[in-house]
Amino acid sequence: MNAPAKAVPVPTPDTQPFWDGARAGVLRLQRCLACTRPYFYPRPACPHCGSGAVEWFTASGRARLASYVISERAAPGFTAPYVIAIVELAEGPRMMTNIVDVEPTPERLPLDLPLQVRFEDRGEVCVPVFAPAQEPA
Repeated sequence: MNAPAKAVPVPTPDTQPFWDGARAGVLRLQRCLACTRPYFYPRPACPHCGSGAVEWFTASGRARLASYVISERAAPGFTAPYVIAIVELAEGPRMMTNIVDVEPTPERLPLDLPLQVRFEDRGEVCVPVFAPAQEPA
C-alpha cells in the first residue's frame, strides 16, 4: 500500500511568481514600493499601507527559528515526529514552514537557530522548507 502524498499547493495568479521562484530554487517575496516594506504571503496590495504598487524580489533565503511545534502525529506524507515552524526571514516577514535535516528535539531546535531555505519537490510545485544554516568553513 502506498503512503499518502504531501499536500500540493495550487498556485493562483497572485502567487504564481512565488511558486515559479521556488521551482527555480529561489525564495521570492513582495515589497511595497510606497512604504518599502517586504511582506509574505503573496497578495496584490501591501498589508501595511494598502498600496497596490508592489514588486517581487529575490530574498536571501536566510531565516531564524521564531516558534515551532514537534508533531507526534503522522499526517499525509509526514512521518512523526516532524517540525512545524514559524521562521522570521532575514528580510523581516515571518512564514510557516517545516524544519528539515535536523533531529526533531527541543535540544536541536533552539529559538533563533539560524536557518537556510531548501526546496522540497512535490511534483507540480516546490515548497520552501528550512534547515539549519551551515557554519562557514
